[in-house]
Amino acid sequence: MRSGEATVVKNAGSHYLLSELPAWDLFPAVLRGKIRLKENVVTNPVAVGDRVRYQADEDGCVITDILPRRNYLIRRSTNLSRQAHIIAANIDRAYLIVSLYFPEVKLPFLDRILVTCELYGIPATIVLSKTDLYRELAPEEIARFRSIYEKAGYPVIEASVPEGTGIEEIRESCRGRVNLFSGESGVGKSSLIKALDPTLDPKIGAISTVHLQGKHTTSLYEMYPLCSGGFVIDSPGIRGFGLVDVEKEEIARYFPEMLQAAEGCRFTPCTHTHEPGCAVKEAVDRGLISPERYGSYLGMLEEDKKFR
Repeated sequence: MRSGEATVVKNAGSHYLLSELPAWDLFPAVLRGKIRLKENVVTNPVAVGDRVRYQADEDGCVITDILPRRNYLIRRSTNLSRQAHIIAANIDRAYLIVSLYFPEVKLPFLDRILVTCELYGIPATIVLSKTDLYRELAPEEIARFRSIYEKAGYPVIEASVPEGTGIEEIRESCRGRVNLFSGESGVGKSSLIKALDPTLDPKIGAISTVHLQGKHTTSLYEMYPLCSGGFVIDSPGIRGFGLVDVEKEEIARYFPEMLQAAEGCRFTPCTHTHEPGCAVKEAVDRGLISPERYGSYLGMLEEDKKFR
């Protein structure tokens, strides 16, 4: 009986495609039932990017165990309050794709994803896409957006697929890594992935579904190899993003600029809302922390069940 370890590169319902990365040699597998029971707090016990053990015989290949995750990105959606969904696992870097317009960026939504990246130890880069559509119309807004997030410690890359802006920088950054591309629907994520590697077409799917058995062959999450090196995980557009496994008292730790400023607070712990001698509030007043980021933080404290 053949056995080994591999990485999940596609999730199609109850069926999966695996490959023993860094080699790209796909084979199908199904999930052993007892693993489903162990992971009942999430909708998907196995995620793209997971390292798994498998056994194979003449009847097919079965995933027998999930190896410990180095990290993962997880969310709770607005219509699924009790369970969470793992977007991807074992990520070297997350690229969060946003557009100032078409569609308009929602900063609280972006900040929730960034907090989750900080919580689970995933380095994040923000990609400001479609800049050819509004660079000349809104230069001040672009500068303001960059200031907010670069001041918080996040790289911001301006990108335009038609102009080729930022594509080579992203391609080089992805080389040799497993990279997650995520964002709201319509931000240009699929076009960006295709620009990085013209041989891919994420909208159609570079991995054929003919290998998969059963009825559920619609791909939700999928990993692609980049011809320039490295891998990219494409995720469907996200509409809701609720925090998981973080207490309200801990949220401020996952705003890097607030964590640094909090060292000067008079009281410990400090909620950074009403306490005298709060260094975070002082930093906001002095312009060292953006009011937009501070507003996102307050929103998370007040309504952690509203995700947009």
